[in-house]
Amino acid sequence: MYTLKEVKVGEVVSVVKLHGEGATKRRIMDMGITKGTQLTVRKVAPLGDPIEVNARGYELSLRKVDAAMIEVQ
Repeated sequence: MYTLKEVKVGEVVSVVKLHGEGATKRRIMDMGITKGTQLTVRKVAPLGDPIEVNARGYELSLRKVDAAMIEVQ
């Protein structure tokens, strides 16, 4: 399984599946990250947290914990 947490800066990936459950999964979906969404990793903070991505025309910062729940290809 390849997750958003492992994607390098500048790579474009597509969401395959969201893992997790409950409020956390709902929050990620409310941000516009759903199956089939294309994500571009723009920046990663020096210590790796947070990760900044482009999704659906806007910039979004995600914690590594949340990025690890997003399976991509």
